[in-house]
Amino acid sequence: MSDGFQMPGFRLDGKTALVTGAGRGLGAAIAEAYSASGARVILLGRTQSHLDDVAARISAAGGLSSVIACDVTDDKALRCAIGGLPTLDILVNNAGTNFPEPFVDVSNEHLDAMLDVNVRACFIAAQAGVRKMLEDKARADKGGCIIHMSSQMGHVGSPNRTAYCMTKHALEGLTKAMAVELAPQNIRVNSIGPTFTDTPLMRKVADTPEKLQFIMQRIPMGKLATPGEIAAAAVYLASPAAAMVTGTHLVVDGGWTAQ
Repeated sequence: MSDGFQMPGFRLDGKTALVTGAGRGLGAAIAEAYSASGARVILLGRTQSHLDDVAARISAAGGLSSVIACDVTDDKALRCAIGGLPTLDILVNNAGTNFPEPFVDVSNEHLDAMLDVNVRACFIAAQAGVRKMLEDKARADKGGCIIHMSSQMGHVGSPNRTAYCMTKHALEGLTKAMAVELAPQNIRVNSIGPTFTDTPLMRKVADTPEKLQFIMQRIPMGKLATPGEIAAAAVYLASPAAAMVTGTHLVVDGGWTAQ
């Protein structure tokens, strides 16, 4: 360690962060973690009441947040919501969906829904977010951060998840290409790859003992991730501690992809 070394901080004081899909699950956990780390958080999601609940918890903890009820698949509404922000430093593309089913049974409706939410909406949100960041002439000094919520399935395959794996692999390509193109503007772009996380949505997916056993047998650490463990990764990637980290994928998967 050289003389004068200072450990970069993990605080987000003075930053404005927007989290999509912030009404429940991982999005809510990330929003609350960002607030606890000093950021002003903008909660974006479809259901006003869910967003209000998260905002109330943030307020009770002494944080600042605002709410935007918006369906991420509505291109115009999403662009307007992000374009109308006074400023933006951090964008977390967290909204996503999944319909686990055999490959031969994937319907056009389910395929379109996963492509629209998991890929197209992420692209639109990221594009609008970067445009907003670039409006700030001091951005090269301030920096910016985009985080795509991908999945361990962005690196591997799995039965009954062909369309989902396809969308998350696409998100990994978007992450790398954006990172390379936006590095000169000091905008970092990374993705997070959670394993199965203990949320209400996951419990709906693993709705039988057999399905849960299939999952648990493939996680070497032998447990589901918690929302807080995923949120911690999002705080790190948005913080000064990750100032040299871009174009990469942080897997929080208990060892799933190491096999």
